Amino acid sequence: MTGLSDQQRQRIMAVLEAGPLIPVISLQREADAVPLAEALVGAGIRVLEITLRTPRALPAIELLSKRLPDDVLVGAGTVTDPAGYRRAENAGARFVVSPGITPRLLDYGLTANAPLLPGVATVSELMLGYELGYRSFKFFPAEVSGGVKALEAFAGPFPDVAFCPTGGIRQNTARDYLALSNVKAVGGTWLTPESKVSVGDWAGVSRLARESLASCRGQYGDP
Repeated sequence: MTGLSDQQRQRIMAVLEAGPLIPVISLQREADAVPLAEALVGAGIRVLEITLRTPRALPAIELLSKRLPDDVLVGAGTVTDPAGYRRAENAGARFVVSPGITPRLLDYGLTANAPLLPGVATVSELMLGYELGYRSFKFFPAEVSGGVKALEAFAGPFPDVAFCPTGGIRQNTARDYLALSNVKAVGGTWLTPESKVSVGDWAGVSRLARESLASCRGQYGDP
């Protein structure tokens, strides 16, 4: 059986290590892509996951891959099949994230140009990816799937697996996840709230991202 190469494993690990916080973004307007990304990058964010939940996602990924190629790693989220994977790669996505796994998706990720971070919620799903050589996974939906305690339990039988939990995580809980040895990054929508994005409050977005990063590092106190 062909498995994931060491190079592919290293590429997706490099994405996680560029964290520790990864905004999970659903763009409603393509025009928001650049100022939003610039606000996040200015605060110290280095990885963005733009979900394929809106029609503006692929154009935004393509735009950011051209405008900010050296400043931020832009990936595609909510990828559910090889066709969507190919579209994301063609748009310039540097990595791909799936909410769950299928055999076809895992097989495609073995040799894809953009490395895959497959989503799992259970040990059985993890083992399907593990069998093919995957060692980094998205844990989703994190909070309803057991949260920190589940990831602590996963570390026993799978000490060589790294996770990026997303789903229900907030600024005040991200640090609890990042304290785990098997968590390399945390993803979340709280970093780009619609209340700020919809009105172009880029200073507010940047401030929230900066505070969140500092909180995770134990540096942020009262403003």
